Amino acid sequence: MLDCLGLVCPRPLFETLKRLKRMSIGQTIEVFGDYPPSVPEIIDMMNKRGQEIVSINHDGPIWYIVIRKSK
Repeated sequence: MLDCLGLVCPRPLFETLKRLKRMSIGQTIEVFGDYPPSVPEIIDMMNKRGQEIVSINHDGPIWYIVIRKSK
């Protein structure tokens, strides 16, 4: 899990990219935060980099994105 609560753009994206670099192909990570503009930013970058978005969920103001490293 990658806790991005309280972080604003572009920090959640940068933290996600840093964590992905340390992961092996096939591993998943759940990123969560509370800054809504980070959701489309993270999704767009993962799509551009060929990573798999497994799920996107919201629980009140908190969002959760599960990403599987594909490359």
